Amino acid sequence: MALSQILTSHIEKAVQALFGITIEKVELQATRREFEGDITMVIFPLLKQVKGNPAELGNKIGQYLTEHSGIAERFNVVSGFLNIVISDAYYINLFNTIKDDESFGFEVPAQDGKAVMVEYASPNTNKPLHLGHVRNVLLGYSVAEILKASGKKVYKTQIINDRGIHICKSMLAYQKFGHGETPESTGVKGDKLVGNYYVEFDKAYKREIEALKAESKTEEEAKKAAPVLLEAQEMLRKWEAGDAEVVALWEKMNGWVYEGFNETYTNIGVDFDKNYYESNTYLLGKDVVAEGLEKGVFEKDPDGSVWIDLTADGLDRKIVLRSDGTAVYMTQDIGTAIQRVKDFPDVGGMVYTVGNEQDYHFKVLFLILKKLGYEWADSLYHLSYGMVDLPSGKMKSREGTVVDADDLMAEMTATAKEISEELGKLEGYSDEEKARLHRIIGLGALKYYILKVDPKKRILFDPKESVDFAGNTGPFIQYTYARIQSLVRKADFDFSVVLAPEDITLHEKEKELLKLLAQYPDVIQNAADSHSPALIANYTYDLVKEYNSFYQSVPVLGSEVMNEKIFRIQLSKKVGDTIKSAFGLLGIGVPERM
Repeated sequence: MALSQILTSHIEKAVQALFGITIEKVELQATRREFEGDITMVIFPLLKQVKGNPAELGNKIGQYLTEHSGIAERFNVVSGFLNIVISDAYYINLFNTIKDDESFGFEVPAQDGKAVMVEYASPNTNKPLHLGHVRNVLLGYSVAEILKASGKKVYKTQIINDRGIHICKSMLAYQKFGHGETPESTGVKGDKLVGNYYVEFDKAYKREIEALKAESKTEEEAKKAAPVLLEAQEMLRKWEAGDAEVVALWEKMNGWVYEGFNETYTNIGVDFDKNYYESNTYLLGKDVVAEGLEKGVFEKDPDGSVWIDLTADGLDRKIVLRSDGTAVYMTQDIGTAIQRVKDFPDVGGMVYTVGNEQDYHFKVLFLILKKLGYEWADSLYHLSYGMVDLPSGKMKSREGTVVDADDLMAEMTATAKEISEELGKLEGYSDEEKARLHRIIGLGALKYYILKVDPKKRILFDPKESVDFAGNTGPFIQYTYARIQSLVRKADFDFSVVLAPEDITLHEKEKELLKLLAQYPDVIQNAADSHSPALIANYTYDLVKEYNSFYQSVPVLGSEVMNEKIFRIQLSKKVGDTIKSAFGLLGIGVPERM
């Protein structure tokens, strides 16, 4: 149980014993640094129930706690604030319960037996993954891991957008300009090869637009009449009609892309339990629309199109079926959500990791599913995130100006190598060890830089800044972890003994570390509730800062008192374990040596 919960219970007993009432609310906060204390009770709310001077009330409660709680050692009152000093014995006993506990003292809350499905990645098969996808997959994967750590059963999934006009654009350009080349014949990764043809299509399209404009057509007319676009539209019609030649080309090129995606996913360290494909789901939902019409959830217009009127809910009218009977994206998303619950009957909620430009879409989707009567619709969450920008500006896929995910990972590894060599961090390592470490550091820098920011905020990504070995960066935290492992390896004595409270007097820096370690389970739960890996990232940074302050303030192996050495190595090891656990939730590796 957290210190705040334990202390709240004791304060409730104190108020009952002293004033004969049940306190409505116990308000606790961290003691301000300029005062002595570990945790502070705000007295003012109590004045609504008990008349008196705040300082007198605080002194009475403080005296009661020191005499009866067993955890309050002393106290002081400043105005209406009761600053409580928690006993060393409490912290030492707490530490003994968590130091060998792989769950870090985390009491998993009772679950309802329902799983959560987390969707992330969801790429198009006309181009490789880029920097925007990197933020998406890192967020989705991390949230899935955090939800698991909080006790939830989790399924990871993606829906691959493998059909539509954009896919046909790459296919048509390959037909026209590809000359039968393959990933094997060119040595180019499959998703990159297909992406190159998406860019080639755009070049050809722009050339034709300019030619038509030279024939006196307006820009809008030229865009619609460009022969290459008309050919792509015809190819899409053939695909939807099941044309054997078009489908065969589609299968071949998508196969190249899937292999490329899987390689990227493996390199970045994310995985999935189930893949959905738009080519299999784009017709889903049409039956649901028919059922919704019968129930009066949807309404049909004179032209045959089907809509839902959400104006009473502060939204607008939304089309769910065109007049020609074809589905829109909303129809497909309704059907896919329902299909997922059919595939995984224990799913009781879903998390959609999608950029904030789709905020409105998901408000509508979730509301429609509620109106259709699905109980699990109350547990749908849009993990909305901001764009990732580079110093050079916004990326554009069709112009080939995106930052490729594979190239980015390679650049991060190279940057880690360059900075490590400048600092002389890896002297005495073999080339193989160096390469492995450069990769751990580079990817750690990338992931931490992205995940430490609240998902809703836009990011300006600076690769060089992210690999700094000082400040709030992945490498700084990794370096502290490696330093701790080095300390533990140097400890040539048995530090497995259990120290009792009477065996040691805690240094103030040790207490600060113990307080932070005790918070870790609550941080996990808060991160799960808010779907924010940033809470885990910044907690880890705070823990590392506090550890480095402790390391600078007290001798660890240099102490002349054996119990101090034992405790400080135990404490260091637990900090290291917590860093490793927290970074694991972020999908980041930690090096044993650095």
